[in-house]
This record gives sequence, C-alpha cells and structure tokens, in this order.
Amino acid sequence: MAQVAEFDWDKVSKRGIGSGYSASEKAELEKLYSETLSQVDEKDVVMATVVGITDREVLLNIGFKSDGLVSISEFRDLPNLKVGDQVEVFIEKQEDAMGQLVISRKKARVLTAWNNIEKSFTEDAIIDAFVKRRTKGGLIVDIYGIEAFLPGSQIDVKPIRDFDIFVGKKMEVKVVKINHTNDNVVVSHKILIEKDLETQRQVILNNLEKGQVLEGVVKNITNFGVFIDLGGVDGLLHITDISWGRINHPNELLKLDQRIKVVVLDFDEDKKRISLGMKQLESHPWDSLAEGLSVGSKVKGKIVNIADYGAFLELKPGVEGLIHVSEMSWSQHLRNPSDFLKIGDEIEAVVLTLDREERKMSLGIKQLTEDPWTKQDLLSKYGVGTTHSGTVRNMTNFGIFLELEEGIDGLVHVSDLSWTKKIKHPSDFVKVGDSLEVVVLELDVENRRLALSHKHLEENPWDTFEHIFTVGSEHECTIISKNDKQATLELPYGIEGYALLKHLAKADGTVAEAGEKLPFQVLEFHKEEKKIMLSHSKTWEAPKEEEKKEAKKKGGKEATASSSNDEKSTLGDLDALAALKEQMVEGEKKKLSKKKESESEVSE
Repeated sequence: MAQVAEFDWDKVSKRGIGSGYSASEKAELEKLYSETLSQVDEKDVVMATVVGITDREVLLNIGFKSDGLVSISEFRDLPNLKVGDQVEVFIEKQEDAMGQLVISRKKARVLTAWNNIEKSFTEDAIIDAFVKRRTKGGLIVDIYGIEAFLPGSQIDVKPIRDFDIFVGKKMEVKVVKINHTNDNVVVSHKILIEKDLETQRQVILNNLEKGQVLEGVVKNITNFGVFIDLGGVDGLLHITDISWGRINHPNELLKLDQRIKVVVLDFDEDKKRISLGMKQLESHPWDSLAEGLSVGSKVKGKIVNIADYGAFLELKPGVEGLIHVSEMSWSQHLRNPSDFLKIGDEIEAVVLTLDREERKMSLGIKQLTEDPWTKQDLLSKYGVGTTHSGTVRNMTNFGIFLELEEGIDGLVHVSDLSWTKKIKHPSDFVKVGDSLEVVVLELDVENRRLALSHKHLEENPWDTFEHIFTVGSEHECTIISKNDKQATLELPYGIEGYALLKHLAKADGTVAEAGEKLPFQVLEFHKEEKKIMLSHSKTWEAPKEEEKKEAKKKGGKEATASSSNDEKSTLGDLDALAALKEQMVEGEKKKLSKKKESESEVSE
C-alpha cells in the first residue's frame, strides 16, 4: 500500500475527522468549499448536468452541495439522454426533510415554455409548431412543450376541408392570443400567408382592368356563385356568368380547387370587389343561330324553367324561348303552366316572334293542333238545340263558363240553370270541376261564343203550374225565410212563392214564422216572371165572411115573418080575405068558361 506523504496524520484527532483544525483553518476550508458550490434559489430554473441514469431515475448535478433525483418519465422526449448532457430543471426545494435537493424538469419545461411563448407574442416572432392531433374546429399543436389551439380558419387563406392531412407535420405559426386564466394559447398560420400575399394582392389590384383574362382556382362554391382565388385576391363568379345555358347550381359545372380562366367584368378598388365572368370567354349562342329560323318554324328543345306565366324552352345552351300559358292550349281558361309541362320535358313548338338583336323568342305549342273553332263540323256539332256535357271551368255572378272540349267554351247564364229555383249565385247550383248537361241556345262562330242552357233540357213546368196554382186555390207551403217586407215560401213541386208580412197573420192573432208549414191561398200568378203571391190569412178570413153573409141572410127572413104576424094582428083575419079573393077568382073563371061554350054552340 502506497504511503501518502502529504497527509498530516498528526492533525487527525481521536475525536473525529477535522477536529484537529484550528478555527481559522476551518473558516478557510469552508470558504474554499463554498466557492465550489453554485448559489441557487428556490423557484428558479437552472442548468443541470446528468451524472447518472437508472431504470427509474436520473441523477442531476446543479453545482449545489447535493445532487437531485428526477423521475425518468420526465425525459421521454429525450430518448437518447446520456451522462454528461445538460438539461434545465426547476428548483422546488433546496432541502427536504432528508436534506435532499428537490428539482423537476417538467416544471422547468413548462415555465420556460411560457416565457418563450410570451416573448414570441411580444416580439411577434415566428415559431415552429408540431401538429399533434385534430380537434373540433381546428388543430392541437405543440409549441415549446405546451399545447396550443390552431383554429381551422387560421390554417390557410382558403377554406380547409380536411384537417387530418396536417397531423404529424411541422408548421410555422405566430402566437395571436394568450389566456393566462385558462392557460390557453391560440396560434395562426394564416397570418404568415396573408403577409406574403398582401404584396402580391396589391400588384394584382394595381394591374387589374376590365376585360383582362386571369387564371384562378375555385375557392368556395355557394348557391349564388363561385369565389375564385386569383393569387392573393378573391373575385366573385356569379352563377349567371358561368354558362350561357341555364344552370341550377354552380357545382353542375365547377368543382372545388379547379383551375379555370375568367375575365374581369368589373371591380371596385375601394371595396376590393372583383366581378368575374366565364361564359364571356365564348361567343354567344344566339350568334350561331341558324339563318333559316323564322316565324312559323318548328323547333325542338327541353323545358328548363316554369313560371306562373309560362315555360322556357331551351333550343340549345344559351338560346331559350318563352311559351306563354295562353299559347299552350286553345282553351280560353288560363291554367298553371305546370298543368301542361314539367321541367325536363322535350317537346316541339312553333316560333311566334323572333328578335335576333334583343335575343328574344316567343313560342307556342297549341299551334301544332287545329283551332277547334275553325273545324268544318263545328256548325253541325254545336248547332242550336244540340245537347252536350261539359266541365265547369269558371263562374261569375252572372253565370258559369263550361268547357265542352279543349278550346270550345260556352256560357250558361244564371237564369238558365233552373226553371223552378231562383239562384242568386251559380255556386249555389254547381261547383268548379263539376260536369253539367246543357243544350245550345245560340252559336256565334265569328265571335267564338256559345250560349248554353241547363234548364232547357226539360219543358217549361210553368205551363203546367199555370193550371195548378190558379188564383184562389189553396196549397200547403213551408215558410223558408223572412225579411222586413215579405216571406219566401216553398210550394209543392219545389218551386218558390212569396207572401207579404201582413198575409202571415194567423187566426189566433199570432204571426207565422220561418219553418212553419201552413195552408196558403194563391193571390197572384205571373207566368212570365215566374212569380206567385200567396196569403195565409185569406185561408181563415174567407170562411168567416161566408158565415157573416149566411147569418145576415137568415136574419132577414126571420124579420119578414115577424112583420107578417104583426099585420095579421092589426088588420084582422087576412086568411078570410084571401079565401074570399080566391072564390071571386074562381067565379070569374067559371063565367068565362060558360061563355066560351055557348059561343061554340051558336057557331055550329
């Protein structure tokens, strides 16, 4: 064993190591020892050197009088950690109950990260971020070991439809918001792109002019149009400027991220609004319209739109003609165009008007069939007295319009609906869409008019009623209604009559009301006016008058008999005088008879 010559064993006391040093020597040694140690404060972040690594812990030396132990789990981000490496640690305690130094690398990283984040935010610095995962509305990125939120709207200047493509990749960002209360950080990548594009955008706007053809990318598609990215500045391509043909939605012709050529139609420098066109890059289809096309020509096409007033027939993309609803049928009753046509129908039509300069065309489809009013058999088919069945298409206060066939309509006046019922409005008798039997009263081909009647299908019952409802006859009637002047009655055979209010008086002194069924006497009968006036009071007043007359007549006879008795009592025996008178008369007759007999004998 080698002898240590420089060691002074005499200074070693039996009482322990160092007990042989003087006070001054101890002070000097303590000074030398303290100079070899670092001055550390709790809650500080310091650099530490790895002096040992086990399966569970890492031994770190920070130059203090004791080393610190940190769990190996706090070094997962450093898989190649080795002895001698330096890392930052946070001083939690200089000594614990065991006199051990307590440090943490995790807290050091967090504290350092927040310091770096705040510094980046203050200095508007660009930092590298690692995209860890996607979340609702954006991405979660790692900056300095802190998770930050990158909203979807801040990823790029154009809308991002697939966030997953960024997961696991690095991205440059800027801190735009720090919320210390919730320890939230919001970053943006879009802000970096916008700064780069601002210069490019200004160059484009300075050189922009109407009619300029540019190339752009479809950035967004809406119902009304498409937004085109022209390389830092957006322009609107309206749906009507995409194609000369009619389209219902821009996605019928364009797709997202599609690169297309457009022409500048208009722009506003102040508002930075640019209107673009795509169809203007092609010649108008009207310019290539066949020269032989003229009024009367037959054309074929497809129905592309239907409005309340008509339908649009597309002959070729960009060339359309209007078929007004009045030109769809010979019928005089206009209906909804959708009753005749639907979108997508491929039909044939006739050109009615054509204006190449204004690029307008009107078409008709009823002209493909013969006008029913010009048919040769019209006069015989709808002659006066012929009967037909038609459909009620419309009605007014004065009558109904009946369609006998497509294009042939006739009017049934309200007075020609019924012989017996008084109809105030046609709707009380028939409804739109009902079928009605009629007879032709009048035919006017020149003015396209037909006068029809429903009641003339039967004979006029008033010819018969004239002999039934004679003046003075009585009939059972029901009071239908009353107003301030008269009452309406229902007579036999379903006809109506009328009675003045004064003729509703009953024998018991009351007045008949609606709903009562009573006998009525006919006062007046007007065949031409189809009017019958009746009275209930006459039915009970007439017998009383007869009784009065009989009573008066009987009273006269009794008065005469009484007078004769009085004469007998005053003049004597009148019977005797009468008998004497009869005797005198008989005597005269006998004398006359004898005289005739004697004269007869003499003559013989």
